[in-house]
Amino acid sequence: MRGMGTNEEMRKIQFTGKSSYIVSLPKQWVMDMGLKQGDQVTVLRQGTTTLQITPLKHHTKSINTEEATFEIKPEDKGSAIVRKLISLYLLGFSTINVKPKSGRLKPDQRNAVKDAVKGILMGTEIIADSIEGITIQVLINLFELSVDGALKRMLIIAKSMQNDALLAHEEANFDLAKEVINSDDEVDRFSFYIIRQLKIAIQNEHMLKDMGIENARSCLGYRLIVKNIERVGDHATDIVKDLLEFKKPIKKSVLDTIHEMNNFALSVLDDACLSLFKRDFTQAELTVERTTDITKYEKKMLESTKSLRDDEEIYRVRRMGENIRRISEYASDIAEIVMNMTIEKTLRKQ
Repeated sequence: MRGMGTNEEMRKIQFTGKSSYIVSLPKQWVMDMGLKQGDQVTVLRQGTTTLQITPLKHHTKSINTEEATFEIKPEDKGSAIVRKLISLYLLGFSTINVKPKSGRLKPDQRNAVKDAVKGILMGTEIIADSIEGITIQVLINLFELSVDGALKRMLIIAKSMQNDALLAHEEANFDLAKEVINSDDEVDRFSFYIIRQLKIAIQNEHMLKDMGIENARSCLGYRLIVKNIERVGDHATDIVKDLLEFKKPIKKSVLDTIHEMNNFALSVLDDACLSLFKRDFTQAELTVERTTDITKYEKKMLESTKSLRDDEEIYRVRRMGENIRRISEYASDIAEIVMNMTIEKTLRKQ
């Protein structure tokens, strides 16, 4: 045996008995997998030349089936309780028990837990609910919705929020503005779901391909991409909060240039995410270069503010422009992450 690299070893095929060919397994791998003599492995042929060997006990292993229990103090606020729930959900527990440290759960504490299950924690259900405690079960099948699938839905919602935010300004539509703010919870739902999947994938490497992820290294890239898309929703929220605060729309001629800038920012965001779904290094590289064009749209938008006489309105327009410019920067960040994830493919071609 001689070393071929960090994770690669050369081994000879041996012949035993009358018709059996055998290859020894790396000792360190056997130890890492917790295997012993007599344990079974599955052998799967992949393509023409590759075999995948998976320990049977890992092949059938699912997500963390342990229960988690945390106690609530009488003075604990709903927001603090929800943060703990999210943390346990992300850790991969399939059952979460919420119990009072003393006495009973208060109505507002119970409502906070139920609202979180309904609006934030994807795939969860309350299976027991009383003043003595609440039990939450995570029922979602991780393979029903891949990381890419969840990311696509998250992207659609975030883009829709951004478009609706500008439409709310155009129509001075305060109800639509409030809907945009509410939609941010939906973006967070997908974000938490994806992070939960990534955490499970890192701990159970055999699940990576079932989740649509090439290797463990890609999990960090996905985590950063999720954060960037999440921020798009945050900027849409900032834009509608401006309308709710000042209670009046932006001048239409200026709003038209803001629309142009927004359309460009969302188009490069689309390109960046498409390069991820296609695993396309070249498209990611082109997207990074294209995102610099945002300055042209920003300059045109700032020029349009010269027609305004109200300093307050000029300030609002510039703040909206800043929010939109950030989206193009996130698109560039995503495309750069895709380049890092796909660079090895270009080396192999060369």
